[in-house]
Amino acid sequence: MKQTIVLSLLVLYLFCTCKTEKKVKEDNSTDKVTKKVVYQVFTRLFGNTNTTNKPWGTIEENGIGKFADFTDQALQEIKELGITHIWYTGVPHHALVNDYTQYEISNDDPDVIKGRAGSPYAVKDYYNVDPDMAVDPANRLEEFKQLIARTHKTGLKVIVDIVPNHVARKYESTSVPEGVESFGASDDTSVTYKKNNNFYYNPGEEFEVPEWENGYQLLGGEKHTSADAKFVEIPAKWTGNGSHLSQPNFNDWYETVKINYGVSPDGDRDFDSLPEGFDKASYKKHFQFWKDKEVPDSWKKFKDIALYWVEMGVDGFRYDMAEMVPVEFWSYMNSAIKMENPDAFLMAEVYQPDLYRDYIRLGKMDYLYDKVDMYDSIAHIMKGYGWTDHIPVVRDKFTDIEPNLLYFLENHDELRLASPQFLGDARKAKPAMVTLATIGTGPLMIYFGQEVGEDAEEDGGFGDPGRTSIFDYVGVPHHQRWMNDGKFDGGQLSSSEKELRDFYKRLLNFTIKSEALTGDSREIHYYNKEHTENYDHRVFSFVRWKGDEKLLVISNFDAENHCEFELKIPEDIIKEWDLEEGSYVLTDQLFGEQKADLILRNGKGSVKIALNPLQSFIFRLD
Repeated sequence: MKQTIVLSLLVLYLFCTCKTEKKVKEDNSTDKVTKKVVYQVFTRLFGNTNTTNKPWGTIEENGIGKFADFTDQALQEIKELGITHIWYTGVPHHALVNDYTQYEISNDDPDVIKGRAGSPYAVKDYYNVDPDMAVDPANRLEEFKQLIARTHKTGLKVIVDIVPNHVARKYESTSVPEGVESFGASDDTSVTYKKNNNFYYNPGEEFEVPEWENGYQLLGGEKHTSADAKFVEIPAKWTGNGSHLSQPNFNDWYETVKINYGVSPDGDRDFDSLPEGFDKASYKKHFQFWKDKEVPDSWKKFKDIALYWVEMGVDGFRYDMAEMVPVEFWSYMNSAIKMENPDAFLMAEVYQPDLYRDYIRLGKMDYLYDKVDMYDSIAHIMKGYGWTDHIPVVRDKFTDIEPNLLYFLENHDELRLASPQFLGDARKAKPAMVTLATIGTGPLMIYFGQEVGEDAEEDGGFGDPGRTSIFDYVGVPHHQRWMNDGKFDGGQLSSSEKELRDFYKRLLNFTIKSEALTGDSREIHYYNKEHTENYDHRVFSFVRWKGDEKLLVISNFDAENHCEFELKIPEDIIKEWDLEEGSYVLTDQLFGEQKADLILRNGKGSVKIALNPLQSFIFRLD
């Protein structure tokens, strides 16, 4: 009897233990994330190991990365950096100079292509992907689907571009599903505008290529059979940036054509307006509103494109120049996307802050770049002539939509932090990176190579100095040293590059796991400017809290001067945190070595702080 009881207890113990171990494994595999961090990668450059970097070099001379270069190891390293989403920039098939006619892809004309590799924002076929990045161009779409599967297996989400404002001058989709018509196929080209035309036209006028300026030579002066300063387009279409000229200017987006969303040249709108109060309506109500409405043909085409990628497994989109397209269209398309995937990640460029709320609330965007206010302000601070006093001013403008604003210090449009044209030293951005990573509840974004101090000194040809070229075939040197010939282990990085990547890895991993960063926020900067000796406009401080996690974040933006002071914590924060008189230990969450004491007397708190140049602390109250 005793043996039976003992055996029963043993079986019960093993059963419970197995269940417990399984539960632990499940919890560990879930990787609970509080904030989202996007890793923007220029897809065709990521895996390129070629270091030649000849200006205007061909794909054979300068090399190119492939979808296949995003190996399981590469993706795991990206995830372990502290990333939740990868934005694969430049995936849809765009106009380029290479000859792929053997794969039933028509050639593009260099006269309406920027660079040799082409702009990723001059999309030629939305139903397929860039053949340059496929090992087998005939199988290019399947190779990208395999990349989606590998990315998901790693636990990361996939974002791709959609550019609704414009398409390539020679848009020609050979991959459209049955029953889907390509852009412009049924347009009435005898008129400038018609509601269901996809483009705007200049009837009776032929398109002329721009007059090249500033010593520009097409393909760097190389002879090419199609580079003859001619491109046949009759009648001429309006250019992507809105130019009506049949011969656009060199600085216009001459490689693209403007999409017509039912807005006449006079500004009349051939579509319904959203009802009063729809800024508070759910995406489901927006979807229902449009179900029985007759919308312009371009709306339907782009909605079908977005749903095509959603069905393929893409988790979200980055929308280029969203403010150039009516907000009603975004309501129409984004609500349709959310009906298919309520968790879809929808982010966009909008550079007019007074439009932010409309594109979020009416357009149903999840996130917008906060470029014009936050990025521009903090760029001045990093350069040394801006004051940290301006950070709270910017944030106070958007308190109600703060969770919808995405912060960044680099992307493909902006100068590299380490470039001579910007900071000249990637370390000067560390205080700003800590601030942006921890001050908000919205997502954070970094650009590949930022974490190792990429400086974009290479000359690709068409691309601008200080920016990693998005138009040319180039290698990305600092990133290539981390890539280490496909080992993705940082084996060729210098000690300073390794230290910088370690900083980013610590910061981003803290960012995605800290509960306090989804809670309340309060700047204590102005309080300390008034009450603290030696505290000035080159320092910035704030507190974050939620549940049991209470944080004090402080950064020194000064690249030369050490600072020491006794930081003050206002009485209302002490009261909010429900702290009693006495001493509390603060431990830095970035490197874990630095500790400080929070002393409470008479309801007020103080902490002795010593900051080296460009140093930051994320103190947690123990």
